[in-house]
Amino acid sequence: MTPAAIEKYALSLPGAELSIKWGDHRTFVVGGKMFAMLSGPEGPKELSFKCSDLAFEMLIQEDGIMPAPYMQRMKWVRLEILQALSDAEIRARLKEAHALFAAKLPKKVRADLGV
Repeated sequence: MTPAAIEKYALSLPGAELSIKWGDHRTFVVGGKMFAMLSGPEGPKELSFKCSDLAFEMLIQEDGIMPAPYMQRMKWVRLEILQALSDAEIRARLKEAHALFAAKLPKKVRADLGV
């Protein structure tokens, strides 16, 4: 999956917005909470995202996937190469990451965002 396709999909999720942080990293947020991050246009293309406890334990066993630096205790993983997962799996993982944060938003905020 290309960085442009990842961005397009992440932003298609209900209430998702783009925020540029840490120089040029593209972060995807829902209700102000970051659920995924794509490295900037310079350097290697890496994708980090939040996942469930079980998914975290399974994913870090795969080649090209590691606990995300500084975020591993919160169950974030980093794809060192975007090809570490199939396009369908990346979409599913981004949807899950989005849902994990959207579910914790207040009911009114969820309704306002359409989640």
